[in-house]
Amino acid sequence: MENHSLPKLHIAPLFCLLFLTSLVNCQLNYTFYDDSCPSLTKIVRYGVWTAIANDTRMAASLLRLHFHDCFVNGCDGSVLLDGGEKNALPNLNSARGFEIIDSIKSNLEKACPGVVSCTDVLTLAAREAVYLTGGPYWSLAFGRRDGLTTSETAANEQLPGPFEPLDNITRKFAAKGLDTKDVVVLSGGHTLGFAQCGVVKPRLFDFAGLDASFLQSLQSTCPNRNESNSNLAPLDASSSKFDNVYYKLLVNSSGLLRSDQALMSDNVTGSMVVGYSKFPFLFYKDFGASMVKMAGIGVITGSNGDVRKNCRVVN
Repeated sequence: MENHSLPKLHIAPLFCLLFLTSLVNCQLNYTFYDDSCPSLTKIVRYGVWTAIANDTRMAASLLRLHFHDCFVNGCDGSVLLDGGEKNALPNLNSARGFEIIDSIKSNLEKACPGVVSCTDVLTLAAREAVYLTGGPYWSLAFGRRDGLTTSETAANEQLPGPFEPLDNITRKFAAKGLDTKDVVVLSGGHTLGFAQCGVVKPRLFDFAGLDASFLQSLQSTCPNRNESNSNLAPLDASSSKFDNVYYKLLVNSSGLLRSDQALMSDNVTGSMVVGYSKFPFLFYKDFGASMVKMAGIGVITGSNGDVRKNCRVVN
């Protein structure tokens, strides 16, 4: 991470998006922790900032972890529990950032013990990861409680995969109350991070519509040998910065994942991609709105669920 100093974290964001209460689950509250844990945002932001300073990939990892949590039986912190979802194919040996959430949670337990759920920690950490890498800022309502179970089977069934056709992915989003626009917008999260070559290499043998220079670069990063499966290929040309380069690459037939490039195969999603490639502010605004929608999927509130002391195990 380039020369970030802590005072910069308090500068007002360039794109500060305020969303009306109607956009969030009505049981969540913007002031939920104002009295019980007023230092929440400061503690989470510092934890995420430190993590990214040590490993620029961590921003993408925290964003992905939040996505994978919410898409499996709702945003309930179940992906953080040991076993279950962690062992599912989309997460095994690829989901990262658990120790960052553990560290942040530990600091929160010292400041305000037994107050902040692991689910809310992960939700806030994902926003901070985007904001600290140059992306938008959106207001979050809190009050999510932690689930008591985790399911490997549910994760395998409900998470969209990099090899699935667009129709399948759209159906999985729709099952969570997210529409086609959300598919395109949230896919833009792939402006951050890397993918393992084992996921990417099938693209090497499908030359149709693939930009020639992109193909050559991909073959160099991911040679056709088993030992290259764990190599990392950047999801876009500025993989540590949140921007709209991801969409520019799709327009140029240079999407790293098959599921990403598939967005250009449909007139509706393709036109959205073109729009976001030209207007970054529009992408930032819509990304914040879609993240708010996603963070409200299947939340547990009130006296249900738990507020875990340790995010890896139920109390």
